[in-house]
Amino acid sequence: MNRWHPTAVVDSRAEVADGVEIGPYCTIGPGVRIGSGTRLISHVTIEGDATLGTNNLIYPFVAIGYPAQVRPAVDGVMQIDIGSDNVMREHVTLHTGTPRGGGVTRIGSNVLFMVGTHVAHDCSIGNHVVLANGAQVGGHAVIGDFAQVGALTGVHQFVRIGSYAFIGGCSAVEKHVIPYVLATGNRAWLRGLNIIGLQRAGFSKNEIDDLRKAYGFLFSGDELFRLQVANLQIELDGSERVAEIVRFCGEIEHVPELARRGMCLPRDGRL
Repeated sequence: MNRWHPTAVVDSRAEVADGVEIGPYCTIGPGVRIGSGTRLISHVTIEGDATLGTNNLIYPFVAIGYPAQVRPAVDGVMQIDIGSDNVMREHVTLHTGTPRGGGVTRIGSNVLFMVGTHVAHDCSIGNHVVLANGAQVGGHAVIGDFAQVGALTGVHQFVRIGSYAFIGGCSAVEKHVIPYVLATGNRAWLRGLNIIGLQRAGFSKNEIDDLRKAYGFLFSGDELFRLQVANLQIELDGSERVAEIVRFCGEIEHVPELARRGMCLPRDGRL
């Protein structure tokens, strides 16, 4: 059974599953699909080709599925795909993709969007991500699982942030941030491993020790970073966590548009 407030405007072509609650003054467009258990508290607008999974909790004045803020304006209806069990606090904005980025913005599950956060066109946000108040994610950016982005932080277009990374508040991230690290500053630089975050996530002592060795290896030599990454794979072969770093860096190196952004490094090139 659905509970729709009489002031809500739901297009007859929208696909709304049983058990969805739509509060006062919400508007739902014709291309929208909403999974069961989702609750729109009030004044939520969802447009475009938008798919939402189950049990999402959406607070007032959230806007989902509106076109990208680009020039020239995008022709046609683009997509946004959103998983399940997400929380979107007041004034969150999530935009659809563009033809240049495949036409789809992707949001995972169990993501916490705090007040005033923005995810631009063609982004990919992983599972269990936290975006704190006022965090702004530029187009085509990718944020890995369990990453956290601090309040009032800006993430540049095309930047990738690895899984379990932590970005401090009021940072400006213009380069890629490898997994498992703590980065902060304007412009952001690496402070070290995200030790507290890794411990809270249940990483074993051996896993953390492997990551300590990996980062020490990556940032202690005078060789080019890409050579250090290649050598790291040999040096610490067998560690799944270290292999994730190698994969992350390899994916960036093989895409010129990504490689041009460069990697976020410690201030002195060392940890």
